[in-house]
Amino acid sequence: MKAALVYTSTTPELTETVEREVKKNIGEEAELVSLQNPGILARVREAGYVTPLAAAELISMYMEAVRQGADAILNICSSVGEVADCMQNVAAYIGVPVVRIDWEMCREAVRRGKRIAVLATLPTTLVPTRNTVLRAARELGRHVELVDGLIDGAFGLNQEQFRRLLLEKAYQVREQADVILLAQGSMAYVEEDIHRELGILTLSSPRFGAAELKKALEGKGLL
Repeated sequence: MKAALVYTSTTPELTETVEREVKKNIGEEAELVSLQNPGILARVREAGYVTPLAAAELISMYMEAVRQGADAILNICSSVGEVADCMQNVAAYIGVPVVRIDWEMCREAVRRGKRIAVLATLPTTLVPTRNTVLRAARELGRHVELVDGLIDGAFGLNQEQFRRLLLEKAYQVREQADVILLAQGSMAYVEEDIHRELGILTLSSPRFGAAELKKALEGKGLL
């Protein structure tokens, strides 16, 4: 059994967290293929949206995963999650599921709270995550209020600086929210800190994405 992890940006914390959660769900013996192209996120950041070239390069990564024999693909980046959505018909046709890391996280946020604060370091992640939460709310028949938590200057900081800014932003939005949603997988290592210090439900995507990857592989009879 082989699972492909598709990244448009990585940090040591992100790759460690994702691989740990994936192996926890699908087994230590599973083969993981890691595909990375930071140029995709750089193009998205520069343009402010997913350009045709960025989408094409991401789709090429999915196809490379298929060429390498992946049984399922986990899309790690929330900024380009809608490209993964567009791939669903192709994925069904070729029998290689493409799973978004953040979709079930957003659904869980809608199930658990009405006021949802979305924390992100980039507008190009904040906006797609907001859209995903609103889509989940429509599908679940819920009304939600969104609170933007854009953290300026946090992208690319070291682990401790990043943690400090995330906690500061969480404190700023805590009175306005029932749930804090960490839009980027790289934020996951601060999830427990925020929950412990603020006592507010905090969600990050890697564990949800890994669980959905497991379901996709179970659907193929591989688990």
